Amino acid sequence: MKSFTYIQPTEIIFGSGRLREVGEISARYGTRCLLVTEPRSAPLGPLYDKAKESLAAAGLAVTHFDGVVPNPTTDVVSAGARMAKDAKVQVIIGLGGGSSMDAAKAIAVESTHEGSCWDYLFYKKPPTTRTLPIVCVTTTSGTGSQTTPCAVITKTELKDKSAIWHPNIFARAALVDPALMLSVPPRITAMTGFDAFSHNFEAFISNGTNPHVESLALSAIRLIVENLPRAVDDGSDAEAREAMAWADTLGGLSIASAGVTLPHGLGMQIGGHCPHVAHGQALAALYPEFTRYTFDSAVGKFAAIGRIFNPRLDTASERAAAEGCCEEIDRFLKRIGMWLSLKSLGVSEEEVAHIAQDGQVLPDYKNNPRVATLEEMSELLMASYSRQMPRNTSAEV
Repeated sequence: MKSFTYIQPTEIIFGSGRLREVGEISARYGTRCLLVTEPRSAPLGPLYDKAKESLAAAGLAVTHFDGVVPNPTTDVVSAGARMAKDAKVQVIIGLGGGSSMDAAKAIAVESTHEGSCWDYLFYKKPPTTRTLPIVCVTTTSGTGSQTTPCAVITKTELKDKSAIWHPNIFARAALVDPALMLSVPPRITAMTGFDAFSHNFEAFISNGTNPHVESLALSAIRLIVENLPRAVDDGSDAEAREAMAWADTLGGLSIASAGVTLPHGLGMQIGGHCPHVAHGQALAALYPEFTRYTFDSAVGKFAAIGRIFNPRLDTASERAAAEGCCEEIDRFLKRIGMWLSLKSLGVSEEEVAHIAQDGQVLPDYKNNPRVATLEEMSELLMASYSRQMPRNTSAEV
């Protein structure tokens, strides 16, 4: 067994109905908080009111920043940071999906440091311990942001989507309440759920993985294979929602240690160039080509996952089971309404060329069992662009 180090400082508060505890939890870190969310008019509006009631009951003065947008930008973060500074807040609460939680983390940095959050990206200077305490309340099962040291942000004018990655932006507490996910529509359930699958899959095969991560990731993949289709078909299935919420949390715990691989680096570039494309959509469009590009370099691991999808692969050879894994993931994407091409997502061929040129900006590809050249990335992206789509079924749920 190889040596490794695993760090996870986030307290996880898991269970249906536990949103009511957000005030008690947040009060440990201060008496003035900034609640970071998408706009009040969003479907989650009533949840914001419940959170505010809990925070007020615990004695916190609440300032509400509701300017978060999907793929949050540096402008969004700066607006939130100004509000945090003006209100002299002591704790930041991100309530929502990955965009709200990531924005909250970036605001916790920018509001306490010189310059902007963009000055603290993973390859620049690190955020210090002045970073405000963060509490994350997730309302989707996908990004795992509640348990990662990562905040993804976009610099619009540069068409660049990048990340702060540092232990100082781990949430102090992650509140995971599966009841908050019962109203998530099928399309969002599928997109975020496949992101959770990707986190666990890539952490499992990553060159930087370790035995603990492998155990977490395999457990999560089993949950996702069984429960994501159920949650897509019936959003009120509380058992499936609970399983997906836990699988998502495991994915965050896994990538916090092992990182992600080739699809995530390319998927981030797709989001930077084409902000209308959700991260889960970008990953789904890339996966059929990525798996076939990679499986021969991680046969045992692909075989293990293939056998989770299809027990009939138990009697197949390792290589046959690994190859079968690629086919099973294709079927899974179709089953959840995520069989996509970049073209079907409205990405132009010209943008594909620019995305390929930026393919090695982020280092995730180096974690892949087979490390791609720029030429290979370009070929993978073009194949993902031109993938044949079914004529008589919709591409998405």
